Amino acid sequence: MKRSTKITTIVIVFFLIITAVITARTMIGKHFQKKFSKRPPPGLIVSTIKDYNFSQRLETFGTALPNKTKSYRLKKSDLISPIQFNKKVKKGDVIAELKSENIVAPFDGILGKRGLSDDVLVSESSIILTLDDSSVILSDLKVPETYAPLMKKSLPIEATFSGQENKIYLGEIDSVASRINADTRSLLVRIKINNNNFELIPGALLEVSIKYNEKNSLGVPDTGVIFEGNKNYVYKVDKNNIVIKTEIQTGVRSKGNLEVISGLQAGDKIVAEGLGKARPGIKIKPIENN
Repeated sequence: MKRSTKITTIVIVFFLIITAVITARTMIGKHFQKKFSKRPPPGLIVSTIKDYNFSQRLETFGTALPNKTKSYRLKKSDLISPIQFNKKVKKGDVIAELKSENIVAPFDGILGKRGLSDDVLVSESSIILTLDDSSVILSDLKVPETYAPLMKKSLPIEATFSGQENKIYLGEIDSVASRINADTRSLLVRIKINNNNFELIPGALLEVSIKYNEKNSLGVPDTGVIFEGNKNYVYKVDKNNIVIKTEIQTGVRSKGNLEVISGLQAGDKIVAEGLGKARPGIKIKPIENN
């Protein structure tokens, strides 16, 4: 075989080997790309847009007062029999038997005693008997004049006190003063709370939240809102489970939800949690948030 023929044969074989290697690598790459590109869409918690109850709140403090109260100053020497304190009595019950007369309860309540701390000698010879009707608790609140136009009779309130830290007591505004105090620049508002279990004790410090501007509006979980500068966005999920970044206008916040003024409609779905895994245009596996 001539020398030139051998060289030509070697070159052809070399190129055939290179072509076979490139073809094999391409086929293997496409196989693995096809295999690993079929990852399932990420499962993300979604929430359906619906109406929520929204309200604004004014936080303040007040002292618990009994609905009715009456005091009697008695001399211990006049008592015929001991008084049973911390006892519930009915209207008409005899609450103290004295040498000269009997004292009758003018209303239902609980008997108590208050000492005379200003004079030890007097306190040794006298007692002040108290009768409190605390089935309804009242409290007078000083509201800044800025909120005066918003205060109305029957507005709902929520109250707590340190004796029952995990319990919320519901009530309402009972009355509103007709003028603002010129010295304190505040409006006096009286609230009332049903205290059927007598858990609220007269004299207790109440933490009060007055709810105003109540309304039903579309809302979204605040965990599903993206804040970018002055704009707010959500990841809306279409009928094909594709994520669409959507701008919304929001209003007030209440109990973990944000009011939606525009940008969404009732029945729309958004990504409520796991925003870090969501991207515009990707497909997800929605997990309904119940």
